Order: sequence, then C-alpha cells, then structure tokens
Amino acid sequence: MATTSLAAASHHHRHHILLPSRSSPRAPNRVRLCPAFPSILCSSTSSASPQPTAGGEEEAEDEAESGGRLSKQSSWEATDGQGDDYLYRLGKEAENMNIAVGARSGVIDDLFVGKFLGRDSDIVFDYRQKATRKFEYLQGDYYIAPAFLDKVAIHIVKNYLANNLNIKIPLILGVWGGKGQGKTFQTELIFKAMGVEPVIMSAGELESEKAGEPGRLIRDRYRTASQVVQNQGKMSCLMINDLDAGVGRFGNTQMTVNNQIVVGTLMNLADNPTRVSIGQKWRESDITHRVPIIATGNDFSTLYAPLIRDGRMEKFYWQPTREDIINIVHRMYTKDGLSSEEVSTIVDTFPNQALDFYGALRSRTYDQAILKWVNDIGGYEQLGEKLLKRKNREKLPTFIPPKPTLDALIESGDSLVAEQELIMNSKLSKEYMKNLED
Repeated sequence: MATTSLAAASHHHRHHILLPSRSSPRAPNRVRLCPAFPSILCSSTSSASPQPTAGGEEEAEDEAESGGRLSKQSSWEATDGQGDDYLYRLGKEAENMNIAVGARSGVIDDLFVGKFLGRDSDIVFDYRQKATRKFEYLQGDYYIAPAFLDKVAIHIVKNYLANNLNIKIPLILGVWGGKGQGKTFQTELIFKAMGVEPVIMSAGELESEKAGEPGRLIRDRYRTASQVVQNQGKMSCLMINDLDAGVGRFGNTQMTVNNQIVVGTLMNLADNPTRVSIGQKWRESDITHRVPIIATGNDFSTLYAPLIRDGRMEKFYWQPTREDIINIVHRMYTKDGLSSEEVSTIVDTFPNQALDFYGALRSRTYDQAILKWVNDIGGYEQLGEKLLKRKNREKLPTFIPPKPTLDALIESGDSLVAEQELIMNSKLSKEYMKNLED
C-alpha cells in the first residue's frame, strides 16, 4: 500500500498523500516535508493504517500558521520570509547577549555541571573574559596630583551622568604632555582609587596586516568595557596609550587604511557612543552603555584635526609643577628614608627632567650592589647555571639592596645627564646618513 502510494505520487503530482491517520492527534511541530517528495508530508510517529487524503499541502500550511511556527517548515535548515535561518532568528529575537550562561552552577541542574573540575563546565572561560585591569600590583602610598585627579574624575563622572545632564559631553579625554611625565601611571592610580576597571589598548594594536581589524578591535574593546558596567556593576572605560604613536602623522610617514579606519572609528564612537556594532545586524534593543575613553600621547597636533575637536575630545595638557614632582619623588624614595628636603635638593640639582629620570636615579644606585652579588654566586660564567638550572631546594645568595644616599643619587644623576648630552651632541645618525643629504 505504501509502495503503491509513493509510486502514484511520483507519477501524479496532483495526488497528495498523508501517511498518518487523521484520527490520531499530533503536535504541529512533529510534521515535516519529505525532501525527496515535496508534496508528501511525513510524520515522525509510525501508523499501521495510512489513509490517503487530498489537499494535504493546504492543510499543512494552515497547521504551520496555527501552530505558531517561524516558518512553514519545521526543520532547522528552514528559512523564514526574509531568508534568515531558524537559529539566527532565535538569536536575533533574544534579549540576552551574555554568553557566560549555559552549564554554570545555579543555571542548570548540578547533575550536569559536575563538581570534579569546578562548578563551571568551561573552566577557562573566566580567564578568557579578563580583559580589564585591577592594578593589584600598585601597592604602596603613591601621590596623585590633584589637578590630574580632578580632570580624569570629572571626565568619568560627566560621561556616566550624560543622560541626566543637558550638555554636550565629549566622549574622549586626551591627556598629552612631555615624555616620562607619568601620564599613564597617574591615570592608573586614579583608576585604582576610584574602583574603575578599564580596558586598556596600546598603540601597537592600532595597526594590523588585515584591513579593518584595528577598528573592529576598538569597537570590541569598547563593548567589553560596556559589558563590565552592565554585567558586573563596576565602572569601566577604554584607555588607549600613546594614541599619537599609532595614528599620528610624523613628517613623511605613510597613512594606511587602518590609520583612517581607526580615526573614523573613534570619531563615530564619539558621535554615537551607545550604538556600537562589531559586525552583527542592528537591533533596536542593542543599546551599548556609554563608557568614557581616555587617550594618552605626547603630541596631539599630529592627529587628524576633526578627531580632536572640542565636541569629541577634551584635551588636558599635563605638566607637573615643582610641588607635584617633589611629592611624587618623595613617595618614591619613602622606603629609602630620604627626607623631603633631600628630595628637594635632588629636584633642584636636576631641573627640567622628566619624572622617570628620578626613578632611573634609584635604579642606577643598585648597579654596584648587583655586581657584587654576581661575584658572590661565582661570576658571569655561572649566571645561567645559578639562575636557571639550580636545584629546587638550592637557594641563591641573599641580595642586600643598597640604601641610596643623597651623594650616591646625585652622582648617578650626573652620569645620566652626561649620557643625555652625549646623545644630543653626537647625533651619529646624521654621520651615518650624511650621503643621503647630498
């Protein structure tokens, strides 16, 4: 009977045959179209007495509409009227974009989560999601310049209150100034003091061998910072270090496609901070939380002028005062026992130096102590054996750090200044390239 019916259906397309009996109830989602015979409807439940029925295609359409299915076909490969498949339609209609759900404790039954490797089935998921910084390594009593603190804190607060303030608020804060003035370090101290977990980028990530990749990375990092606010309830922001080194124009440097895309992406974020796409289709409910962007650099005059206009970027020139330098350096030398007067003497002895210069002074005073320690472990020939190939229980000789004195620091400072002047006066690059100047 079944063979005859199939043969008849193949020769006469006008005859539509339903194999299951109409008297047996069935759910609409248990009916599917046979791929070999589009006009034959097959049921997943077997029936011993199939009954031919005419008009099966029209009834299947009515059942598809009355059953509330997304399409007339119930298979996963079916597409809707717009050409989107069923899984895509489900994901598009879902409000929850958080992928950190699934086999997690408290979300599904503990029987499926297990307790052998941990409460979560994906034991490395938490590590992959750590895109923010918490600055646990910043231990100690550091000095934060009041002017710097006020500028960064105001910018963060204004952006989080953007919906309540009837003013135009720039999304980007550009902190620029001389090299080694502590722009990044001061910003990180403020983040730690305020409890901000930023997403940090560097200038090296603003170029790629693939066109468009840096722009997509910026949008992805921005959305990550927004998800920190939404999912963790913590303040966050996007910080880009040395922005001018990545997209600035210096002399005859070549502008690449990625440079243009990065600049355009930052301008678009400044104009539309709550609508950020990383490639998916737009959804009305896909609203990104506004998070501020903080960029550091040395010379913002090398950046594209429309990017740094007042409506998009607020500029802050950081030049620490003498009082700021003394306070910062004094906190740096607190463990060494130097008084505020001695630190003032060092600052006055070496004026017009960046903050990292005074940190290099302290590092230079360790040189002689390190040389003595190398001799104690057997000399240079034994370094690899002692440092890397020693036995587990074998301990290295104790290193006794020296106590920097005012005279030792000034002596180290004179050596550093002499090296600076030698580089500026020699200019060996001109000697090497003198044939190119002809």
